[in-house]
Parts: sequence; structure tokens; C-alpha cells
Amino acid sequence: MPESSQMNRRDFLGKSAAVIAGGAVLPRTALSYAKTLGANDRISLAHIGVGNRGGELEEIISKLKTAHNVEMTVVCDLWKGNREKAVATNTGYYGRAPRAVQYLEEVLAMKDVDGVLISTPEHSHSPILKMAAEAGKDAYVEKPMGNVLAEAKAARDAVLQAKTIVQVGTQHRSEPYPNAAQEVIRSGVLGDISKVEIEWNYHGPRWRGRPEVKQIREQDTDWNKWLLTKPARPFDPQLYFEFRLYREFSSGIPDQWMSHAIDLVHWFMDDYFPKSAVSHGGIFAWHDGRENADTFQALLEYPKGFLVSYSTSFGNDAPSFTRYMGKNATLVNIGGEGSPRYQLVEEKGTHEDDSDIDQKRKSRYILLPGQTELPPMGIDDLSLEHMANWFDCMRSRRQPDSPVHNGFAHSAACIMAAQAYWSGEKLYWDAKSEAIVDQPPNQPVT
Repeated sequence: MPESSQMNRRDFLGKSAAVIAGGAVLPRTALSYAKTLGANDRISLAHIGVGNRGGELEEIISKLKTAHNVEMTVVCDLWKGNREKAVATNTGYYGRAPRAVQYLEEVLAMKDVDGVLISTPEHSHSPILKMAAEAGKDAYVEKPMGNVLAEAKAARDAVLQAKTIVQVGTQHRSEPYPNAAQEVIRSGVLGDISKVEIEWNYHGPRWRGRPEVKQIREQDTDWNKWLLTKPARPFDPQLYFEFRLYREFSSGIPDQWMSHAIDLVHWFMDDYFPKSAVSHGGIFAWHDGRENADTFQALLEYPKGFLVSYSTSFGNDAPSFTRYMGKNATLVNIGGEGSPRYQLVEEKGTHEDDSDIDQKRKSRYILLPGQTELPPMGIDDLSLEHMANWFDCMRSRRQPDSPVHNGFAHSAACIMAAQAYWSGEKLYWDAKSEAIVDQPPNQPVT
């Protein structure tokens, strides 16, 4: 068994994680239940957008219903089929049926709703989050927090103005192994980190072939409301359920996969907005009418002086990994998104003679107290802890593990990468104006 680096799970979940609040890093201390909701008051939840991911979130919440005294009291979806399914599911969880409504405006007007979950299609995350904040509702919003910069910024500003408690669905921030890995990186044991490499692959058409495409009828939904901020167009059931493949509604790989990856980079490295981004890729594997790339590569430079390489292919299932490469050591996350297996590999010397590199390296895995075996490499969705953290923070009014500032930061990075892909240009982040520009900030325009 390799030497292990053990982290106390209670310590890093209970006291040590840092969050971004108003641009400053603040420690998360013991929770207090003195405000707004009492420790024994039931939290009444409404769910907006109850599709596939919504069903997963509802199951997670049902497992917390007793310990955190929560109940799903309202379900909201434009499509009749999703509403009926959500009513049946939650009736089974709670023993009584939630109210079912079609329009989110009705939900936001309900005075007995404490918090809303937003798991609608990506183009509507930011606009609905903004509406929820303006209605004074705490919110759990799926990632990406936004894919239009102006909309993401408006949502963030509305949340800050209203002082609502928002948890963004980048759930790996609440999981034990990423917490341990973050402490390793922040300890400085890797030395100066110059590059982060992320490669997450999948062999399949991804997001194509949803059965609901053949089930929905236009009269059973409200197509214009579904479009929300987008221009009017004829009803398209394929777009309705496979929106991640279409440029106007999603960037696909950056919105879905890179948002998780880059959020962890921001958190681990304590550096939240890239200086610049370039991207490339295309449709090389699945010529099925999609607009978004099935093969994507982005390079982002960060102010602290390191490069992030993000890569995904849907045409091959080659092993996935993430590497944080420092002068003294490399931290390798073996596997794709959510893998809990982290290995620390130390560097020795300058390796001018490459023949004995392996003999000079010493490795150990990050394990939790009491573990004797390595964790699996597969995805283990621990959104349970992330959701519980939101409930705790709704009561304490502390900022949660993944607050709106972090959601805006990962959104900005993914939007930059997507725009660089479509434009073919190197793009820059102007921190002062919070804008994506085509020239380095504070330099003369050529």
C-alpha cells in the first residue's frame, strides 16, 4: 500500500473551507441558527424545472428531509409530463402531494416558499436566478450559473443586492476528497504550479437521443416561455430536450463539463478569472446535426502565472485525469469528473538524466481517516453534502460552499472559452469592467 496522506474529514467539512464573499476570502465557522429560520422550522422548497437532473435533486432532498426538516411543497415545470411525474415522485417521498404549477412567476409570489431549486435548461439559469433573488427567495441553481455574461452578471448583482443564500450546483466543493486535495495544494507542497492539465473523455453522442423528444406535444407546454430570453422560433421538441447540442442555448462541453473542472481549478488555486483564453475543436465524431463541438480543447492563462489545459473528446473513452504540476510535486486526480482518487507524486532534482526519473519519485494517495483501500475512480455524486450545506446556510445566513461569486467566475471562464472557440480569436478578461475583450486590457488597441 502506498504511503497515504490522511485528512480529517470532519475538520475540512466542518471548519476549514474558505468561501468568496465580496471578493474576500472568509473562514466558514460553526453554524448558527439564530436568524430567519429556526433550527426546528421546516424549510419549504419549490422546484423549478423538474427534468432528469431535477429528479436526481429531488431524490437527494428526500434523503435529507428528516435530518434537515425540509419538504418539497411545490413543483413547477412548463411541460405537463414533467409536472405529473414530479407530483407522483414527491408524493411518494413525503406522503402528500406538492402543489403543481406551470409558471415560475406563481412560485416566486408564494410567501410560504423559503427556497427554490433551479434545474431548467442552461440558457434560463441566470434569468430565473435573478427573478428569484428579486422575489427574496434563497436558491440552489444548477451549473453553469450562466452562459451569457450580461445575464450572469445581472443575476449575481441581484443576489448580492437581495442578500439571498445561493448555492451553485458545483457540488464537488462539498465533497471530502476535493476538500483534502485543496488543502494539499494550498499547503504549498507542490511548489510553484505552472500548469494544470484536465482531460475528461467519453465515448458516445452525449445529450442526443432523449426519449422525451417523441413524448412532448406543443399544446402540453409553453414554448415561448421556454425560450425565455431567446428570439421566437418554431416549436422544436429536439431542441427542447437536447438543448446542449445547440449553440444559442448552450456551449455543450464548456457549460456542462468544463464548468465543474474550472471551478475546482479556481478553488484549489485561489485564482478566479483567467487572463486570456484560446480554444479549438469541432464535430469530428458525431455528425448528427449538432452545432456544438464533440471534441473541444481550451487553454486559459491565469493571473498567478499558470496555464490550464482543458480537453474533452466524445469519440474515445481514453483514460481521464487531472494534473496539477508544480516544481516540487504533481497532484494527479485519476479518472474523470468526480473521481475521488488523488495521488501526490513528488519531484526530485532536475531530471537531466531521464533514465532514473521513476526511481527518484515518491508517491502517496490521499486517504480519509480509517481507510485502508484506495477509493474508486468512478463518479460518486455526493450532492447530498452540497444540498445539506445549502440548508444549513439558509438557516445560519452564512455563505455556502459554492456561493454566487464562484458561480459567476466559472461562468465567465466557460463563456470566454466558448466565445474563443466560435470566434477563433484569443480573448482576454478585463477585470475592471468585467468584460471579455479581444485586446489585452490597458494596452493600446491595434
